[in-house]
Amino acid sequence: MNELELLGLTTLVTGGSRGIGRACCLRLAAAGSKVAVNYVSGEAAAREVVSEIEAAGGKAISCQADVSSPEQVRAMLERVQAELGPVDLLVNNAGVFDIVSHEETSLDVWQRMLDVNLTGSYLVSWAVKDGMIERGFGRIVNMSSIAALDGRPTAIAYSVSKAGVVALTQSLALAVAGHNVRVNAVAPGLIDTEILAGVDPEWLDGLIQATPMKRIGQATEIAELVLFLLSERSSFMTGQTLVASGGRVTLP
Repeated sequence: MNELELLGLTTLVTGGSRGIGRACCLRLAAAGSKVAVNYVSGEAAAREVVSEIEAAGGKAISCQADVSSPEQVRAMLERVQAELGPVDLLVNNAGVFDIVSHEETSLDVWQRMLDVNLTGSYLVSWAVKDGMIERGFGRIVNMSSIAALDGRPTAIAYSVSKAGVVALTQSLALAVAGHNVRVNAVAPGLIDTEILAGVDPEWLDGLIQATPMKRIGQATEIAELVLFLLSERSSFMTGQTLVASGGRVTLP
């Protein structure tokens, strides 16, 4: 494996300031890519990611945008292209998550999940795909969840939004496969990120015990999968969803 297998390529990671997105930014930069770190509100955290990449000799910028806003996505892409070049690799990682009962799943909750998790992936993908097609090269990785594959009674809107991401991945992959543009997804299980701060320890332990590997996943483990899907090590893969859940969810 070439340690700089992404050298010369430009990557945009949405939701890149923390958690899985942060791990992806650092790993892809270590593989040689120039990285645009998108954030919606965590400016300081995004700047820290950029500083860490630059300290290691890489090139990165931070770029604020709400991925559910067409205007903000358009402005973000214009800036990324001006400062880093056309986007070759895209990681649609930005997302929101709430644990709510079906009684609490209001239209506002439903719409927010779909706007960010699904429409956001659509908007950013559509903002870069035509350029990828024109250049005859592009790689997109969408962040789904095992909630898309195994229903969650207290996360109905989230589960639906992430199932939509799987369908988006499959359909877009087929549409652009003939242009050397590959589209795949990752469906993580429970991952040790900021989202677990303040959760009920008994609830968390119950999930760990329900995981055959008896542990929480690490963001760096998901970042390695993302690198695999963006690199030529996965050159014959498109339209696929890779599950990383410690065995909680398995596919046929």
